[in-house]
Amino acid sequence: MQLNVTEVRRGEILEENGDPWQVTESQNHMPSARGAAMMVKAKVKNLRTGQVLAKSWRGGETVTQAEVEYRNVQFLYRQGDDFTFMDLSSYDQFALTGDTVGDDGGYLLENLELQAVVFKDKIIALKLPLTVDLTVTDTTPSIKGATAQAQLKPAICETGAVVQVPSYIETGEKIRVDTRDGRFVERAR
Repeated sequence: MQLNVTEVRRGEILEENGDPWQVTESQNHMPSARGAAMMVKAKVKNLRTGQVLAKSWRGGETVTQAEVEYRNVQFLYRQGDDFTFMDLSSYDQFALTGDTVGDDGGYLLENLELQAVVFKDKIIALKLPLTVDLTVTDTTPSIKGATAQAQLKPAICETGAVVQVPSYIETGEKIRVDTRDGRFVERAR
């Protein structure tokens, strides 16, 4: 399906030269010169090879939207560098390598339900929920009243993900993390 470049948004999967490319950033630029065309600048990541490119298009151009299918899956466990999932419709189990999972592995908790992105009968990526609740396993102790401004400190979570958290978060607390950018959202209840 053809898509006008002005409709390209973050998360969109495009097809170019037979490869799936996911848009990680997208900005529309209106030039100040009279009669100049609008420009769309984006960063795209090849979901097959992991290569990242900066792309730009003129306002009237079109791109091909990749024909992908989303399957509901459940993360079961991690064994070494392999992540094992179960397809929720057929109950078949399958494993993905750490290269395919990438940074998303830091947000995978046992029994987490998410979606697998399928392109030409092959799983190429995962679509995580917007937020996950993780338990902080290690962080520096909080210092009460040390500063008037909010300061962040690194916290290691149960999955191995490192998240920048406010100084009042302590080891053992549950935090809510945005899976799109790894940002601390709030304390989890």
